[in-house]
Amino acid sequence: MSSLKEKTASGLFWAAMNNGSMQILNAIIGVFLARLLSPADYGLVGMVAIFTAIASCLQDSGFTSALINLKAPKHRDYNSVFWFSTIMGTSLYVILFFCAPLIARFYHQENLTLLCRVIFVCIPLSALGIVPQAYLTKNLIVKPIALQRIVVLTISGIVGIALAFKGMGYWALVAQQLIYTGMQNIGKYFLMPFRPTLDIDLSPVKRMFGFSSKILITNIISQLSQNILTVIFGRIFPVKTVGNFTQGWKWNNMASGLVSGMLAQVAQPVFASTQTEEDRQLHILRKMTRFTAFLIFPAMFGLAIIAPEFIVLLISDKWIESVTILQILCISGAFIPVYLPMQQLIVSKGRSDIFMWVNIAQIVLQIAVILVFSRQGIMAMVTAYSAFIAVWTVAWQHFTHRIVDYGFVQLLKDLLPFMLAALTSCAIAFALASLLHGLLLRMVIKIIVATLLYVAAMKVSGAQVMRECFNYLRHKKG
Repeated sequence: MSSLKEKTASGLFWAAMNNGSMQILNAIIGVFLARLLSPADYGLVGMVAIFTAIASCLQDSGFTSALINLKAPKHRDYNSVFWFSTIMGTSLYVILFFCAPLIARFYHQENLTLLCRVIFVCIPLSALGIVPQAYLTKNLIVKPIALQRIVVLTISGIVGIALAFKGMGYWALVAQQLIYTGMQNIGKYFLMPFRPTLDIDLSPVKRMFGFSSKILITNIISQLSQNILTVIFGRIFPVKTVGNFTQGWKWNNMASGLVSGMLAQVAQPVFASTQTEEDRQLHILRKMTRFTAFLIFPAMFGLAIIAPEFIVLLISDKWIESVTILQILCISGAFIPVYLPMQQLIVSKGRSDIFMWVNIAQIVLQIAVILVFSRQGIMAMVTAYSAFIAVWTVAWQHFTHRIVDYGFVQLLKDLLPFMLAALTSCAIAFALASLLHGLLLRMVIKIIVATLLYVAAMKVSGAQVMRECFNYLRHKKG
C-alpha cells in the first residue's frame, strides 16, 4: 500500500508539473496568437475540431483503457492495437478527405475544404501514439511524458507564432496543431521498449472489443458533449461569434484541464491495481475527490473573477465579447474534473456499460437543454450548458454508489468545504478590487487576496489535503 501511495503521489506530482508547464506554455503561446489572429481565424479552426475529436475516438476504440485494464498485457496485445489504430486512422483520413466539401457546405464556409484536408492529417499521426500512451500510462511513466510535451509544445508554438506574424491567419493554428501532433506521438516511441512488428494478429483486439466498444461509444459521446456548442454555434451564428466562444472555451479548458489532466494520467491505473479491494478503492476515491475539489474550485472561480482584466490585458479588447462566455463556462469547468475519479473507478471495475449509458444520457439531455434555450441567444445557451454540467455530478455519484459505498452525503462532505471557501474568498477579493482603478492592479489584488483568504480558510479548517500536499512538496524539495 505504501508503494502504491508513493507511486500515486509521484504520478500526481509529475502530472501536475506536466499539465502546469503545458498550461503556462499554452497560455503564453495563446496570448501571442490571439493578438496576431482574429476571432474569425479561431472560429474556422474551431468548427472542424469535432471531426478530428470523433476520428480520434474511433481509431482508439477504447483500446487504450482496455490495455491499461489488462493485468499483464503482452507484445501481441500492444501490436494488435497498433495495427488496428493505424489502419483505422488512415481509413478515416481518406473518408474525411472526400467529405471536406460537405463540411464546408454545412458551415457555409468554402475555404473549409482545403483547411479540413490539411488539418485532418492529424488523425493518422495521432493513431501512432495510441499504444505508447497506453503503455506509459499503464506503468505510471509520467515524468518523461511531461518533459517531452514541454519541448514539443514549445517548438510547435514558435512555428505557429512565426506563421501568424507573417500574416498566415488560420494556417498558423493548423501548422501548430500538425507539428505538435506529429512530434508528440512519434516521440513517445523513444520513451518505451515496444516496437511494432509485421506479424499482424487482430485476435487480441477482438477479445478486448467487448470492453473497449463501450469505452468507444462513451468517448464519442464525451467529444460530442465537449464540441456540441461549437457545432450548433457554427451553424446559426457568425464566424466571429464562434471565434469568441472558442476563445472563452479555450481558456476555460486550459484551467480545468490542469486538474483533470493530472488525474487522467493516474486515476485509472491506481484503481485498476486495487480492483478487488472495495474499501481501499473507496478510500482512494474520496481522497482524489477532495484533492480535486481543493484545486479546481479556487482555480475556476478565481479565473471567473479576473476574466475581464485577464482577457483585455493579455489578448486585447478585441476579445472583450468572450469575457462573459468565459465566466459562465468556469462553472462547468469547476465540475467536469470532479466527475473524473468516479468515472475512472467505474471503468476500472470493468463496468464500461455504466460508463457508456451515463454518458449517453448526459449528451442527450444536454443537447435538449441547450436547444430549449437557443432562441434566447448564445449567453442563455452557454449558461444552460454550464448549469447542466454542474447538476450532472449527482448522476455520476448515483451510479458510482452502485459499485462502491459512496453516498450523496459523502460527496457533499468532500466538495462543499472547498467550494464554499473558494466562493467566499473570490467574492471578497472581487468586492475589494472593484474599488481600485487600473486593470493590472485590480487583477493582481484579486489573485493575492483570494489566494490568501483561501489558504487561511484551509488552515483554520485543518484541511488534511493541503497539509499532505505541502508535506509532499517539502519532502520532494528536500
